[in-house]
Amino acid sequence: MSSDPPPTIEQIGASLADALADAIPRWVEASIDRLVRAWTGREPDAEVRVAAADAARLAGVEVMPKLRALLASDIDEQRTTPLAVVREAVRYPAAVLRSAGVPAVERDRFAEEAFPDDDYDLTPASLADVDPTLADLGLAWGAAKAWEHRRRHEHQP
Repeated sequence: MSSDPPPTIEQIGASLADALADAIPRWVEASIDRLVRAWTGREPDAEVRVAAADAARLAGVEVMPKLRALLASDIDEQRTTPLAVVREAVRYPAAVLRSAGVPAVERDRFAEEAFPDDDYDLTPASLADVDPTLADLGLAWGAAKAWEHRRRHEHQP
């Protein structure tokens, strides 16, 4: 049995940010690959692969600072979730798919209303949809945040 203290919300947040920094670019490229293959029946051509790599890099450059800032901020200052920020990355694969001529996919009514700009039904329902290895880390972060919130506010009116 270990006598090490459990990780803090800050440590879990930093680990989640690092994992997302690796996962988001892979998810962008995989989303493009999957939909191009579904539409054309073959792998993406060189031009689409280059565009996918550029989109993946750009998603990391533009989304990760927001995620790192959120996960490093005090829990009482957080006004969104990591999943909500990750969902902003949908625009990167969508732009490549549009440019490649991939038609929009049919979506259910909820998806159309909740995510009107997601023509390709890419919006992740959970962090595990971005990468299955994020499931436990995302849950650990949520539990640590809930515990810290309770610890801070349990005796307030």
